[in-house]
Amino acid sequence: MHVASKFARTNVFDTQPGEISLAHNGVLFLDELPEFKRTVLEVMRQPLEERRVTISRAKVSIDFPANFMLIASMNPCPCGYYNHPEKECVCGPGVVQRYLNKVSGPLLDRIDLHVEVTPVTFDQMTETRRSEDSRTIQERVAQARQQQAERFREFPEIHSNAMMPSQMVKDICRIDAAGLTLLKTAMERLGLSARAYDRILKVARTIADLAGSDEIQLPHLAEAIQYRSLDREGWAG
Repeated sequence: MHVASKFARTNVFDTQPGEISLAHNGVLFLDELPEFKRTVLEVMRQPLEERRVTISRAKVSIDFPANFMLIASMNPCPCGYYNHPEKECVCGPGVVQRYLNKVSGPLLDRIDLHVEVTPVTFDQMTETRRSEDSRTIQERVAQARQQQAERFREFPEIHSNAMMPSQMVKDICRIDAAGLTLLKTAMERLGLSARAYDRILKVARTIADLAGSDEIQLPHLAEAIQYRSLDREGWAG
């Protein structure tokens, strides 16, 4: 009994934070997301939802902080050319769907923004039109964060829109009748979950903050809905 107890204590004190906890208050970037084992990816569901990692041992449980920003990238298929505007995909029947199914729906459900990036053409690379400079973007983001800090000044555990619990989303992310109709249509056509519903409203609130708007307007909500494209049933086409 003494040996078993000592062994248990050793296990607890030897426990080290993993990559998710090491990314606390920072960014965790995963390249080629479907190449990770599905069991590894599914482990991220709890920290993405609860912002902590729980390690359980016999009679002992340890929590590591895990408030991180997950950024992941992936190809549309193993060869990389599925839905390419110029090159043909050479993957066999069913290969694309099996590849994409390595990333589960519940995990995608917990990711706020899904952005499909199309190839950049030569004309786009050589155009001389100046885009918005980084300083202007930084100032807009800083103003939005300041607005959120003021919004949650009475809630020290909440620092941004993304951290709002479900009940607070209903109180803060109010939309008008037209917005409700748009969101209902999107929920039904894309088969979105209740979790996706909350995340759409949080993203829409953030888009409104970046635009300097006190209210969530229809364009803000429509843009937020567009970022849920990978939630739709049969998203491989």
